[in-house]
Amino acid sequence: MDAPPKISIIVVSGSHERLQMAAMVASVAAVSGNQVSVFVSMNALGYFRRSPESTPPAEGEFGRVMAQKKVPKFKDLFAQAVELGDAKVFPCSMAMDVLALKPGDLEPYLAEPIGLTAFLIDAADSQAWTF
Repeated sequence: MDAPPKISIIVVSGSHERLQMAAMVASVAAVSGNQVSVFVSMNALGYFRRSPESTPPAEGEFGRVMAQKKVPKFKDLFAQAVELGDAKVFPCSMAMDVLALKPGDLEPYLAEPIGLTAFLIDAADSQAWTF
């Protein structure tokens, strides 16, 4: 039997629209039977803190409308990808050092921190997306 398709997602943007789209791709791919790995770094990582809850800025009108329409939050979609499918969300170890974050500071569904090299080695045979 063939292995399920692999999708690797790199999330570095801190904009609402990009975080939302990355979460939608991860959750739909995971519940559709794909193996999903997400690498969260740079401007995105701060929005994965447990508290205080912070809202990423919108890039444009669509982001503002999503907030008004009560679209499911991107963090909830990432959590669903992990809970309901074969998804892992990895925080970037370098970004954690730069932001002085410990694993306990982040959402509980995040996996152990890894470096970019390890993520890229794992992603070598997958479809890759960047947000």
